[in-house]
Amino acid sequence: MTKLYRQPRHRLFPKRIRRIDRPLIKIQYINIRSKPIAIHVYKVRFLIFHYTGMKSENSSIKRLTQIQSEVGTHYYIKKNGEIIKMVPELYTAWHAGISQWGKYKSINKYSIGIEISNPGHQFGYVNFSKKQINNLIKLTKILIKKYKIKKNCLLGHSDIAPDRKLDPGEKFPWKILFNNKIGIWHNLSNKKLNSLRHKIVSVKEINLFMTSLRKLGYPAKSNIFKNKLKFRKLLIKAFQRRFRPELINGKIDQECLLIINKLKSIKV
Repeated sequence: MTKLYRQPRHRLFPKRIRRIDRPLIKIQYINIRSKPIAIHVYKVRFLIFHYTGMKSENSSIKRLTQIQSEVGTHYYIKKNGEIIKMVPELYTAWHAGISQWGKYKSINKYSIGIEISNPGHQFGYVNFSKKQINNLIKLTKILIKKYKIKKNCLLGHSDIAPDRKLDPGEKFPWKILFNNKIGIWHNLSNKKLNSLRHKIVSVKEINLFMTSLRKLGYPAKSNIFKNKLKFRKLLIKAFQRRFRPELINGKIDQECLLIINKLKSIKV
């Protein structure tokens, strides 16, 4: 099989990043038939989590390794927890598409993508396996340490593209990752949250919530929808899918307000 990548220009990166860490997990490497892709000339700032959203694992691997697909990922985690490295970390992979987080647009340029095998909402969304999550945690910790990624820069595809994507979805265990010192979470008690669910908010509180969403990093406008109300609902759903997965209705209530106020207080 033809080797498709030139060696990265290591002079762009500090020596500590180039050091090969002692592996905590077994990773399979494969060569991919694809177009040459750009070297990361920007600092790796984000980890983006995805689900594959296809009927079978084999079909998703095939799609991610075919030139015609024009999609790719750095890492792929199979149902049995096995990790496949598809694209070198210091190369840009086509996993994020049209995307934004805070001031950063075209997140592909700044990120490492991790695809997790799961049929997704279209083909029968299921819980991620324990083996998948255990190895995801190990891999994520290695990458966080290697690239000094901030905890608020671990994101789902739906966070950076709320008008297009649902993955990794409401079954993705953000709280388990947080308990393993990965990412951010509100860590509020269910009793307190449940007491505020469905409670009405004022127009002023709605505006404050939307402002807080933008400050957190969510995009202010859509590249697809001109209808602002439609995009706002998708934006709220993306937030709920991440931080309030028990109810994803696109409506702001007192529970949502409490959660975002807690998130604002987290030091990153």
